[in-house]
Amino acid sequence: MSLLSNDTQVSVFVEGLDHPEGIAWGLDGYAYAGGEAGQVYRIDIERQEVVQFADTGGFVLGMALDADHNIYACDAGNKAVMKITKGGVVSIYSTGTDDEPFRVPNYPAFDADGNLYVCDSGDWHKDNGVIYRIRPGGDAEVWDRRPKEFPNGLCIGPDGDDIYVAMSVNPPRVDRIGIEADGSPGRHETVVEFPRTVPDGVAFDTDRNLYVSMYRPDVIYRRTTDGQVDILAEDFEGTLIAAPTNIAFCGRDRDMLLGANIGRWHITRYDVGTTGLPLHYPDIG
Repeated sequence: MSLLSNDTQVSVFVEGLDHPEGIAWGLDGYAYAGGEAGQVYRIDIERQEVVQFADTGGFVLGMALDADHNIYACDAGNKAVMKITKGGVVSIYSTGTDDEPFRVPNYPAFDADGNLYVCDSGDWHKDNGVIYRIRPGGDAEVWDRRPKEFPNGLCIGPDGDDIYVAMSVNPPRVDRIGIEADGSPGRHETVVEFPRTVPDGVAFDTDRNLYVSMYRPDVIYRRTTDGQVDILAEDFEGTLIAAPTNIAFCGRDRDMLLGANIGRWHITRYDVGTTGLPLHYPDIG
């Protein structure tokens, strides 16, 4: 099943997942996703096949991978970032800090030094979200309290010295936070607002265009470098695109944009005709 949405070909890529929220690409040539009952899936993109190879026992949200193909998955059920090896061994990587444990760890992203930035969304409309930084090995700290209005997906910017965060409410938008030379949070500004939506996931392509997936409505936006915001794809029926959450450029050439749909049971493919910005896959031991 497929459709042409605003000149973008949209199709079901793989089926049989349990309301997936997270989607990520690994250096081992597989894509990875999670399920709402703790399932961890490996996706063979050449064969378009999906298998479950691990189970956290929680609710898997966003995920990132390191150079050894370990997955670091935000788990809302366990209130932790879980580490899942390629062989399916599951352990706890971090539960936050002793004084301030995770409430709703939602999405992680590595920087070039192996620091894992984690959005903790907090409570809906309570404006108590934060961003943590977890150093290689699992030592966590609250990094920035300013993006408090349900911080959701995030990614490292094209120059590696800032973070882009999907802020779901109050108002819905994407924010940018600078990373200072000493690692502390720098300038905090709003990049773009999306009224009457719920932004969830963010990703860049190599042309520095920003892609934003919306939990509500069923839309993917693209913001160009000159500030123009276009609808990349939309689905008013909510079938091919169904509460899209995280998005990731996948494939060995990063030329395939895949999106998770927490509203259904499949991963969606968007043929956007561009390549994704390389992510960081640190060797953290």
